[in-house]
Amino acid sequence: MRTQSKGKCKYCGREYTKSYMLRHLANCQERKSSVNAKLNNTQGMYYELDIFGKRDKEYWLIIEVRADATLKDLDSFLRDIWLECCGHLSAFDINGTSYDAVPSEDYYWGKPAKSMNYKLNSVLEKGMTVTYEYDFGSTTDLVINVRDYIVSSWRKEKVTILSRNNPPEILCDICHEKIAAVFCPEFEYGAFLCDDCRKKHDLEEDMLLPVCNSPRVGVCGYEGSRIYPDQFVPDKVTLEDKK
Repeated sequence: MRTQSKGKCKYCGREYTKSYMLRHLANCQERKSSVNAKLNNTQGMYYELDIFGKRDKEYWLIIEVRADATLKDLDSFLRDIWLECCGHLSAFDINGTSYDAVPSEDYYWGKPAKSMNYKLNSVLEKGMTVTYEYDFGSTTDLVINVRDYIVSSWRKEKVTILSRNNPPEILCDICHEKIAAVFCPEFEYGAFLCDDCRKKHDLEEDMLLPVCNSPRVGVCGYEGSRIYPDQFVPDKVTLEDKK
């Protein structure tokens, strides 16, 4: 049985599984103190979103996103942190309506998609579940749960990461003992390899993909985010982190 992945709270640094983290964030005293200290200034409305890989649920994000942000802003964030490799197309499905990165006006395949220029507060509601696709060939599917709609202190950043899964440790498909460092799409129909097993086989270096903290790991030409580190760093460093 696969172990549930854990992540760290942005505000206090404590580590929990995603299901417990969602409960923790609603009661985190450090989060409440941080928000309350700034509420006397400008306030804003935010959505709290729980995002995870449809096929790889160990990869997850819990974020706050400004209600006046657009679907395009959310799409850009998902590409930056988890997905972007070759400029593929993407789309949200919200209550049966598709919002595409590059919508077509062709009615041949049915009702045409809408653009991603809609603000979140015009298309999202608390309790809603949204699906998202990146790359309509080698597709990475995500599920987005709209957990809450809250008042918080206004921030310039449109997206704030509240928690993210720690990088999973994937065992080498050859030795089944050491942690994989690369993925080779052509080795026995695709395999994760540790550094030692990688050196034992005559592999094309250009074909190797790094193991990264994303549900798109090993797919197409994805090599990880150039903006976000694989390990989420909370605002507060715990004693355990200092060891």
